[in-house]
Amino acid sequence: MTTTRRAFLGELGLPTAAVLAGVALPALRSARAHMIADELAQQPGSAEDIARDEDFWNRAQQAFTVDRSLINLNNGGVSPSPAVVQEAMKRYLDFSNTAPTYAMWRILEPQREAVRQRLGLAWSIDPEEIALTRNASEGLQICQLGIDLQPGDEILTTTQDYPRMLTTFRQRERREGVKLTMIQIPTPAEDPHEIVRRFEEAITPRTRVILASHVINITGQILPVKEITALGRRRGIPVIIDGAHAFANLDFKLSDLDCDYYATSLHKWLFAPHGTGLLYVRRDRIEDTWPLMAADESLDGDIRKFEEIGTHPAANYIAIGEALTFHQGLGAARKEARLIYLRNYWANRLLESDRVRLHTSLKPGCATGLGNIEIIGIEPTDVVNHLWREHRIIATAFVNDEFQGMRVSPSVYTTLPELDRYCDAMENIIRNGVSS
Repeated sequence: MTTTRRAFLGELGLPTAAVLAGVALPALRSARAHMIADELAQQPGSAEDIARDEDFWNRAQQAFTVDRSLINLNNGGVSPSPAVVQEAMKRYLDFSNTAPTYAMWRILEPQREAVRQRLGLAWSIDPEEIALTRNASEGLQICQLGIDLQPGDEILTTTQDYPRMLTTFRQRERREGVKLTMIQIPTPAEDPHEIVRRFEEAITPRTRVILASHVINITGQILPVKEITALGRRRGIPVIIDGAHAFANLDFKLSDLDCDYYATSLHKWLFAPHGTGLLYVRRDRIEDTWPLMAADESLDGDIRKFEEIGTHPAANYIAIGEALTFHQGLGAARKEARLIYLRNYWANRLLESDRVRLHTSLKPGCATGLGNIEIIGIEPTDVVNHLWREHRIIATAFVNDEFQGMRVSPSVYTTLPELDRYCDAMENIIRNGVSS
């Protein structure tokens, strides 16, 4: 059934004149985004069927306000939020500024508890084990710096873990005399038992902490974090999981991982406001983990001690609720399947060239919809710069001692014609090189 503009405005209770004058445009966009989320949630079909349903994803694409004059394939860095999330944050920010010490501290701040409860329910964990942070780095550093270590103690991780987290542990090396041990994992890795074996072989009697990524940010590689955590628990070693590229990207429950610590950014795959994150700390680990900023002794066993950061905006955190509603409208399984479908769409086409090397496994269950590709003989940075300069396509390059390539991370708003344009540009580079 076709809905006229006048009828739609009437359903919202908005006079047409007000909208034409621009007064009600934020409310209009927000209501439209809510309608989109409701429509998507009611769509029948398996995740695999929906992943290929362009009508379904066209409706999802309309919820975003992205710039279509460019193609953003670096959503792994930070994602745009749907209009409904943007408008909620603006609404809460406007309210905060009416009288901050009252509106922000007394009215909005208590609403964090509802967000905490909803996140716990959605990922099947106790809300009293969830802290709301500003990003994955902050959550991870709370754990990395909050666990007591002695000179000579060892920390175990991989060479492919996030650079900021490696820098955090290297600072502890310089400052406290601990030792950072990094193992290499295959690229790509398709045998989870081999990954666990490499972790186990690197454990020594002095190993006190393990850091592992749920998903490697460079390649989209999924690590067997449940098994790594179980390994650590058998040895009495706490395991910190970096979930920045898994949370709201993969369809899973945090309770299934049985982990000690898990930190993520919500402004990546949950599409929450920029500067929002989540930290999970297993209840029996809370008291013995120091907060990043000092908290009163009375909070020693309270997850909220990790939120003691001084004055901060309430709007960002309350609007997480809108992002969660949108995510649930898409459906976690359907969203994961779509992102993988998009990865396979561009990867299989480009792999027809013998000059292309893919550093991401296409085997089901081994990687997310994020992929890393290399054109042999051309520096990834040159490819990235050429794509932006000549085609207004955004991607990001990674170069390390083990491999080099360009990370490609579409999102649910990315269209197949946009991926066709990306593939056309890459094939042109393969044939003709890059411009100087």
